[in-house]
Amino acid sequence: MSTEIKFSNLSVDEILQIVEPIMDNCLEGSNEGNYEKHTRDFTDRIKSIVTPDELQRQLSNEPKVYFTKREFLHLFRRNNSVGIVWKQLTSLNNDELINQAIFKEIKGNILIDHCMIC
Repeated sequence: MSTEIKFSNLSVDEILQIVEPIMDNCLEGSNEGNYEKHTRDFTDRIKSIVTPDELQRQLSNEPKVYFTKREFLHLFRRNNSVGIVWKQLTSLNNDELINQAIFKEIKGNILIDHCMIC
């Protein structure tokens, strides 16, 4: 009998303690233009989409936009993943963006399987 606890069964606070540093690293990597840092916690699926060239294309907009403050809004539990939605601010203006990501547990690691900021 397995005593393993499913990631999606953890409390909201426990999940946020795990995913907030992952998202911090992802956004710091984006702000720095550092592909390895940005994708460190990505699944193979999303890494096949966010290639080094694709990240550079996404970061090539002028003026340069940096991700700043993020505020947790809601957590969505799924059978094999957890979705998180944050209010995301940037250095460009006062617009409030949506930062949404799907986190999966793969071989004991919590990884980003999808992320979009719009």
